[in-house]
Amino acid sequence: MAGAAVNYPTALVPGTVVRRYKRYLIDVELADGTVVTAHCPNPGRMTSCMADGAPCRLQYTASPKRKLDWTLEQVRIGDTWIGVHPRLANDVVDEALQAERVPALAGADRIEREVRSDDSRVDFRVWHGDTATWVEVKQVTLCQDDGWAAFPDAVTARGLKHLGSLVRRIEAGDRAMLLFAVARGDVDAVRPAESVDPAYAAGLRDAVARGLGIVAHHIDVREDGLVLGDELPVYVDGKR
Repeated sequence: MAGAAVNYPTALVPGTVVRRYKRYLIDVELADGTVVTAHCPNPGRMTSCMADGAPCRLQYTASPKRKLDWTLEQVRIGDTWIGVHPRLANDVVDEALQAERVPALAGADRIEREVRSDDSRVDFRVWHGDTATWVEVKQVTLCQDDGWAAFPDAVTARGLKHLGSLVRRIEAGDRAMLLFAVARGDVDAVRPAESVDPAYAAGLRDAVARGLGIVAHHIDVREDGLVLGDELPVYVDGKR
């Protein structure tokens, strides 16, 4: 695709990371030397996708309803631009599902977002006839050795809870799938981050044994927006 499928509403503003603090705050120096405080939408450790002095791109949205007018959208590590706004991954996947660019879920009759399941919400419910597939999206930004993308980058009780919810849908007779949206282009395979959260890695393998499907796709990170890209292999045992 020539352009991005999910465009930013206004052109991103380049800057340089000064420091990130309190998880959701980041100071950025703009091209004119002004330092602004921006919202950092990624609550994780951001290991391998954040560094003081790294080039970055911000979205400016002036609004009386916002505490901060600036939002961090992308960071460049080495030669790779990384999307660091997890919420946008669902928009990217939604667009790709509607355009039938996710082969594992192509041919859907109906696509629903944010569907209640037990005590949580699942990102998508995709219908093929009378068969429902529940789909949870996880944006991946962590890069480990030898070109591995890995999830999560911090211990995630919430992610483990989501796996349990998907397994219960399988037990109820539906299908369920985990979709890893890998928001960086310098990796070629995905695995659970065993060293970061062994409980999640074990839970993922158990869920797969119970029938959970897994698919991974690159998110192509572009200056004007994001688009779901090529499929990547996933190795739940962490071995190629």
